[in-house]
Amino acid sequence: MASPEKDLLLVERCRAGDQRAFNDLINGYKRQVFSLIFRMVGNAADAEDLAQETFIKAFRSLKLYDSKYPFHTWIFKIAHNTSIDFLRANKHAAVTIDDAENPIDIEDQGPSLEEKAEHLSQKEVIERQLATLPPPYREILVLRHQQELSYDEIAQTLEIPIGTVKVRLFRAREIMKEKLVQTGVFQ
Repeated sequence: MASPEKDLLLVERCRAGDQRAFNDLINGYKRQVFSLIFRMVGNAADAEDLAQETFIKAFRSLKLYDSKYPFHTWIFKIAHNTSIDFLRANKHAAVTIDDAENPIDIEDQGPSLEEKAEHLSQKEVIERQLATLPPPYREILVLRHQQELSYDEIAQTLEIPIGTVKVRLFRAREIMKEKLVQTGVFQ
C-alpha cells in the first residue's frame, strides 16, 4: 500500500485529468484488491473481472471520494461491495483456495523440505477452512489479518459500527479456531 499522502496526491492528479496517476493508484492497490476479492469469491477468473470492475467504478466515482478518509478504505469498500453484489447475484458457494504462489524451493538453506511441506499443508488447510466461513466472517478476517486494516478502517470499509467489527472478528476467530482444532492444525 502506498502512503496516504501519496494517495491523495495521485487522487488530485487524477481529478485534474492525469490518467497516468490513476494507473499508479491501480498499481499500488491491484494486488490487495484482487486478494480481497479472491478470498471472498474463491475464483481467480471472477476475482480478476471483479477487480477490474472495482477500478472502473473507482475511476468513475473518483470525484465522490472524500479525502478525509484513507484512499485504501474507499477502494476496499468498492471491492467489498462489488464482491457482495457478485455473490448475491450468483449465489456463489464457498470454493477451496489453492495456494499456488508459494512453491517449495529445494535449494533453500532455510527450513527443511519437510518443514516447508508441513507449513504449506497447514496453510492450505487454513485457506480451505477460511473459504467455508460465511462471507461476513471471511471478509472481516481477510481485512484484519491479510490487509492489516485497523478496526476503524474495517468499520469504514464495511460501513458498520466498530462494535460490530469487534463482535464479527471475535466470532470469526472462534469459528476458525474450532474448525482448525477439528482438522488438527490448531491444538
